[in-house]
Amino acid sequence: MREFGTEEKVIDEKLQGSATLLDRKEITPNGKKLYLESYGCQMNFSDSEIVASILSEEGYTTTRNSEDADVILMNTCSIRENAEQRVRNKLSQYNKRKKKNPSLVIGILGCMAERLKKDLLEQEKLVDLIAGPDAYRDLPNLIEEVNGGQKAVNVLLSREETYADIAPVRLGAGGITAFISIMRGCDNMCSFCVVPFTRGRERSRDPESIVKEARELYNNGYREVTLLGQNVDSYKWNITKKGEVIDATQPVVTFADLMEKVALVNPDLRIRFSTSHPKDMTDDVLHVMAKHENLCKYIHLPVQSGSSDVLKRMNRGYTREWYLNRIDAIKRILPTAFISSDIITGFCGETDEDHKETLTLMEEVGYEFSYMFFYSERPKTLAERKFEDDIPEELKKQRLYEVQTLQAKLSYAANERLVGTTCKVLIEGTSKRSDDFVYGRNSQNVTTIFPKDNFKPGDYVDVKITDFTSATLKGIALKS
Repeated sequence: MREFGTEEKVIDEKLQGSATLLDRKEITPNGKKLYLESYGCQMNFSDSEIVASILSEEGYTTTRNSEDADVILMNTCSIRENAEQRVRNKLSQYNKRKKKNPSLVIGILGCMAERLKKDLLEQEKLVDLIAGPDAYRDLPNLIEEVNGGQKAVNVLLSREETYADIAPVRLGAGGITAFISIMRGCDNMCSFCVVPFTRGRERSRDPESIVKEARELYNNGYREVTLLGQNVDSYKWNITKKGEVIDATQPVVTFADLMEKVALVNPDLRIRFSTSHPKDMTDDVLHVMAKHENLCKYIHLPVQSGSSDVLKRMNRGYTREWYLNRIDAIKRILPTAFISSDIITGFCGETDEDHKETLTLMEEVGYEFSYMFFYSERPKTLAERKFEDDIPEELKKQRLYEVQTLQAKLSYAANERLVGTTCKVLIEGTSKRSDDFVYGRNSQNVTTIFPKDNFKPGDYVDVKITDFTSATLKGIALKS
């Protein structure tokens, strides 16, 4: 064995298009099929596109059917315990198949791979190979070692790897929206989070490669890109953490600068981004968003808790007051923007009063949407080492229910306010409920459904909102 270093949504990813960004060499298929299954955050789905590209260069074709696969790779998440359990259950199913087909290669990628490599490989014996987030270039070698009868591991973290030169193979249906990874890693040491240990330190990607990828996506028919990073607001190019310019002959590029560069690719290319950190979001970003219509008026700004005491234990780097100051700036500079959040209930030491502060903050902000969870202690985090997980699970769930109930009311009220207004919708596909309707999202990221007529995916349509639910808008297209 070779070793280096030390909600969940699941999709059956499908090869729907060709790679972009770089000219691809002539590839001869090797007759083998790759099945990719992704869990967790958008970064994992983006990483799967990089993996598909790397292995396509070796002749692998991607399949949507795991039973046809010669190689099964699961791109995993370690944020919550139930995500890991779902992966283990799937691995057990695949291993039953492996008993009938010993040549089947089963591998784990991503955050869970780095954190649980010994458990999965040696104790539970559920996988043949493990590759961490910075080791995807090594996958052809790892697979070759497995085919040679060995187990293979590479979870070495890098301070330089950004995969900027890799042309992602676009996975998933539609061909209208795509992810662009702009940076990797995270320097924020939130006490509840494993990401800094599984994805390493922050490093930003060359801005010109990002702009080139966005331009080629547009030329290939895509009409929306999401700029991805664990903390996009801390994107910096040609400048150190201390603010020192690295190369005086080259420009310094901040996240606000990068967004403007991508916005100027084409006014018909919409741009979103995820995820922001409240302590790093500057007014410069907001002013750039206000300047360009194609920079979507939607911001995901995770608060996690409304209590300054809890935020301090979470090591979030801001207080309730600081966070609300950022909200005030968003509403002042971007009055039409929708704001969403992440909220954790039942973190270590959370009192009834702390919980009430979360509810009152939600009401004050008026979130249009939130991702809500009860706290799940993760091994090797600061919280595990420093704090007692002292809130009973039933109380965590009760507080989560209260948060979810309030958010449903806030979402309902937000969408109700849009009735009678007109919004521009980018069509992404046909409604799952009826072939007579299409769906897309408005600038504020709300799914909108309306009659199909002669519209097609990729069209921008002005839609008058006539009805709504807490999650969806309904309307009629206005004829131009």
